[in-house]
Amino acid sequence: MTYNRYKIILSSLIFLLVFSCNVQIKVSADKEEIPSESVVKIVVENTEEKSYNGWWVYGKGQHIFKDEESLEEWNLEFPNENMKELEELYLAICEMEYFPMECEMIGHKRKDVLENETILIISEFNILYIQGCGEE
Repeated sequence: MTYNRYKIILSSLIFLLVFSCNVQIKVSADKEEIPSESVVKIVVENTEEKSYNGWWVYGKGQHIFKDEESLEEWNLEFPNENMKELEELYLAICEMEYFPMECEMIGHKRKDVLENETILIISEFNILYIQGCGEE
């Protein structure tokens, strides 16, 4: 039964791959010593870069972006940036964690299908506006 489910998922992914450009699909099965803890990941990544406007929020080591157009929230990854310096930049500008900073993020999305998690992979970003405390 499990084999048939994976066969259907894999067939669907191959079908999507054939009819889509700039999309990468990765299927991995990490086997653990205990079979019930084995992990199957299906990741779909659209490598076409796009510009997104919205709010970047950082707190407790997690970077999140809220898209202005769709109001969806995505985790952020900055593969070209030094994360320590990036966190220092955010805190120097916002002066505290969890304070939204309006930005333009340029990058592409990666979606883990089974976890239903979308990550925005950032190639570059521009800070547009910072609202200070008490401003309206």
